Amino acid sequence: MKKLFIVIALLVMTVSISMAGILEDVQKKGILTCGVSEGVPGFSIPDSNGHWVGFDVDLERAVAAAVLGDPQKINFVPLASKQKIIAASSGQVDLVSRTTTWTMKRDAKQGVDFTKIVFYDGQGFMVPKALGVDSAKKIDGATICVTAGTTSELNLADFARANDMKIEALVFDGKKEAISAYSAGRCDAFTTDVSQLASLRTTLANPKDHVILPEVISKEPLAPFVRHGDNQWKDTVTWIINGLIEAEENGITAANVHEMKKNSKNPVIQRMLGTSGDTGSYINLDKDWLVRAISAVGNYGEIYDRHFGPTTKLNIPRGNNNLWTQGGLIYALPIR
Repeated sequence: MKKLFIVIALLVMTVSISMAGILEDVQKKGILTCGVSEGVPGFSIPDSNGHWVGFDVDLERAVAAAVLGDPQKINFVPLASKQKIIAASSGQVDLVSRTTTWTMKRDAKQGVDFTKIVFYDGQGFMVPKALGVDSAKKIDGATICVTAGTTSELNLADFARANDMKIEALVFDGKKEAISAYSAGRCDAFTTDVSQLASLRTTLANPKDHVILPEVISKEPLAPFVRHGDNQWKDTVTWIINGLIEAEENGITAANVHEMKKNSKNPVIQRMLGTSGDTGSYINLDKDWLVRAISAVGNYGEIYDRHFGPTTKLNIPRGNNNLWTQGGLIYALPIR
């Protein structure tokens, strides 16, 4: 029995050592390794200088700022749709923020844990305006470009069966290949999340020659995710994102965060910014974790407007991605 107890204790220690640790490992390395898309304007794409920009990129920079004190201490790894889950579950990357839908199968069976829904989306269709099609239900017999390893494949098949339509799916490994094939006329329509349709349309030679049809055929709640099993790391990422949302709820911005930290008498803001309590200790960070994150990228609304707002090419109305106080679904859990 004594030998058995020793063996069990050693196994527990081994498991604990192997599982503990993404936060500690990141801090020890001094770099956060993040999975991003291969290039989706608005979400994650290198600019003309090779600097990664986008909504997903800013969320990851917020994590780097909170955890490492510097939003630039990131190694970005472009991932095809079919690679993203494996990259996180295998430990190739520490965090993936890459237009990924939170589904039951991915969450329960594929070795990853989702953190916080950051964008409420839905799947749609884009067609050439010249086709004269005004409804997805009028594309019976069409060939549809779609990306492998996405929820879009199953949604497309479900939509066709539900509406008794014959649709041929032309499947590609990546969105670049799929949108290129659509642009070249190899398929009649392209399907993916509506936000990505709006994004990828801007890359076409004549964006105005293409229309996004009105039907939204699925729910696509997009969320960053991490490797399954490291609850500490999941909590850290989740609460950093919650902090960005609650910052918008309380009017804390990149421009005023330091002034708010110094002068605010609001107990909620004081807790958030570390002038009272010690919320950072709950996620193994210091008291200024959220101050650094907000200073680096702004609050959730600032991030959204920077990449999707009315002054951008995409100009995607917030809709469901508005704060809950403004009729949307974006709701921060309380930092207390």
